[in-house]
Amino acid sequence: MHCARATGCLLAAALAVAAAIPAEAARVWPRPHAQATPAPADRPPAPAVEGARAICRPVSGDPVALRLQPRGSHYDVVAENRAPGPVQVELSLRGAGNFKPVPALPARRVVGAGASEVVARVYALDPRLADAFEAVLEQVPGDPRARPSDFAYRVPFEHGRVRVDQAFGGRFSHDDAQNFYALDFALPEGTPVLAARGGTVLQVQADFQRGGLDPERDGGRANHVRILHDDGSMALYGHLQPDGVQVRVGDRVVQGQRIGLSGNTGFSTAPHLHFVVQVNAGMRLQAIPVRMFGAQGELKFAREADGAGR
Repeated sequence: MHCARATGCLLAAALAVAAAIPAEAARVWPRPHAQATPAPADRPPAPAVEGARAICRPVSGDPVALRLQPRGSHYDVVAENRAPGPVQVELSLRGAGNFKPVPALPARRVVGAGASEVVARVYALDPRLADAFEAVLEQVPGDPRARPSDFAYRVPFEHGRVRVDQAFGGRFSHDDAQNFYALDFALPEGTPVLAARGGTVLQVQADFQRGGLDPERDGGRANHVRILHDDGSMALYGHLQPDGVQVRVGDRVVQGQRIGLSGNTGFSTAPHLHFVVQVNAGMRLQAIPVRMFGAQGELKFAREADGAGR
């Protein structure tokens, strides 16, 4: 039995403000360019902003980066999406007792492909006080406003006999919302994996080497390809062979095109392909049922705990 669990991811931005200054020198906070202009002799220099930097703590390949943009009286907290499809983000602050975010947090935005969005503006309540805050950005691929259409998916490999080791609702690893309608196809390692539906390659993980049943050691990771469909749904092809991914982020693929090689990476007991179609259900991934067709027509998958299918 097998599992492929998508994970959320975090980005943090730490901002350190300079030490306290007299009130008359702090009418505008902060003054990033103050050192470029000589200060009047009757007042001290305006404070410099120190340590404005982005700290990345995500799983490899997170598409959205966090940036702090100084605006004189405040900082813009900007989410920059490097992916070729939409990503929903949620921003929150930690340790922000001396700061006021506008709008109130947590705040959510859908950031379009290649776009940047100001998620919030952060103001100091008392610019004279030294303080710091941490901005935390959670992100989930896809647009929650998408409405998936009925579609005839093809079996994602050159099929003869189709063997499903775990199907809908399998108790081993298909018992959560994002995997409930997943299918685990038993395949020898190195079997060509084909796109079950055309779309745009949204995410790729290609360099993970191990498999097994220790998610603490391996983090449950698996090499995978995520493809965004035209209706906003997304197909995940998981547990691919190390260095077996044959597409890149941004590639446009057609149904039946080779995208990788099956493997046994991540949280897995045997070689197989984990296939699931998901939507963004509002900062969480949710699997949806699919209709799939092979040489003998439509496949029927039992919703059994043992995952028996044909």
